[in-house]
Amino acid sequence: MFASRFTAFIDACALAGALKRNLLLTLAEAEFFRVRWSEPVLMETERAIAEILSCKGVADAAAHGARARAAMETAFAEAAVTGFADFLIHGAGLPDKNDAHVLAAAVKTRASVIVTDNLKDFPAEILLPLDLEARSTDAFLADTIALDTGRAAAAIRTMRLRLKRPEKHAEALLVDMDAAGLVETVDVLRPYAAVL
Repeated sequence: MFASRFTAFIDACALAGALKRNLLLTLAEAEFFRVRWSEPVLMETERAIAEILSCKGVADAAAHGARARAAMETAFAEAAVTGFADFLIHGAGLPDKNDAHVLAAAVKTRASVIVTDNLKDFPAEILLPLDLEARSTDAFLADTIALDTGRAAAAIRTMRLRLKRPEKHAEALLVDMDAAGLVETVDVLRPYAAVL
């Protein structure tokens, strides 16, 4: 419905946490937007997932990270952006030169938004001339859900019902979202808690 018109390039920091990743991919699967990422983003995501799990004492954290990445690549085979080396020049003025690959891939795929929780690394004065904006994961999720809250709530309910370890009731999911810093998202979803 919306996906044919809107492309979002997702930074690794938005994909590292399980809840944010699940919400983003659930809404992409429901065709609210076209999701895009690159090999460097997936590598960073895999490492970050492994690090998060390792800090929680999960055995074989690296294997879990690799499986999460493989699942993403399988589910969204069309999401990989390649051949963006010629666009690296656009990242010359970024505060962190290591983020040039994110901007380059976003420009190459003609994304409308970079979803990142490192907003300071993507200044508006660099992005606006490229018809791009950077949005936090929370703001992006809230705006996306607001496009069609009923349909988004149904997709998120399906996601919630897939959670098995542990199972989550709707209120617990909203509490987890709030704890993950998804305050705007919770505000948009709260009136729909009964159907989540």
